[in-house]
Amino acid sequence: MGPINIALVKLSQADEKLRQAQGRLDSVSKNVRIQERRVADLSERLRLGQATLKEQQSQSAQLDLDLKTRETRIERLRAQQQNSKNNREYQAFLVEINTEKVDKGKSEEELLKIMASVEKLQTEVKELAASVDAETSKLAAMRAEIGERVKQLQAEIDSLRPVREAAAAGVTPQARQAFERLAERFEGEAMSALTKPDRRREEYACTACNMDLVTDVYNRLHSRDELVFCPSCHRILYIPDDLPVETAVHKVKEKKEPRTKTSDLKAAIGRQTAAEDVVKSITIEEDEPETQPPTP
Repeated sequence: MGPINIALVKLSQADEKLRQAQGRLDSVSKNVRIQERRVADLSERLRLGQATLKEQQSQSAQLDLDLKTRETRIERLRAQQQNSKNNREYQAFLVEINTEKVDKGKSEEELLKIMASVEKLQTEVKELAASVDAETSKLAAMRAEIGERVKQLQAEIDSLRPVREAAAAGVTPQARQAFERLAERFEGEAMSALTKPDRRREEYACTACNMDLVTDVYNRLHSRDELVFCPSCHRILYIPDDLPVETAVHKVKEKKEPRTKTSDLKAAIGRQTAAEDVVKSITIEEDEPETQPPTP
């Protein structure tokens, strides 16, 4: 592979180690985070309950003041009614007194409702405050219990982060942008190694999605310095260490001439010699002149 793909593999390895360390830290502190959310939720409920209680207590005080004001006004109207000069004035004061009494009755009913609500809220706020204190103490105990382990994991993360940043600096901006986008999409699994399912056949597949790949994908990655993406999952493909050229590329072996056994060669020579003897004997017989019978 070319420098770009080699740098991407180094970045992928550094990124994977950092993500694994972060995952271990998240796993250890998971219960603490759950407890933190619980304390935060209870604290928010307590805050809202206290705000509502304060508002209703203010309304209760305002209504109580309104009732006292109306009571004072009714007493003053009664005194004025006693000093009225005629029946018309008397009736006018009476109507006004009755109106104040009706309004006073409505305020008293509303005050009773608010007082009941305030009493209920006071109980709820008191219980919430106790729950917040108890859950906060529990959270402190959990933090103390895992504190040392968290420190170790955090130190490991702090040591791995510069390595990851250095590996990222060795990648071209365009390739790094593609890697970061895929790492975000696939939770760190931005790259996928090639695999050769059948060692006897020159065929390849993506290890992430098991998609069959074109035959020349290995040659492209081996001979060119470019990004090659899986057509199915779109991860960046690379050649793993356990798939070298001698394993990945199938070489056709030359056919060897069949070797002739010595025994077969001797038998063939013998057969050839025997055939030559037969031919010679036939030739000699044909060349001899016919014997003429003696003249009488």
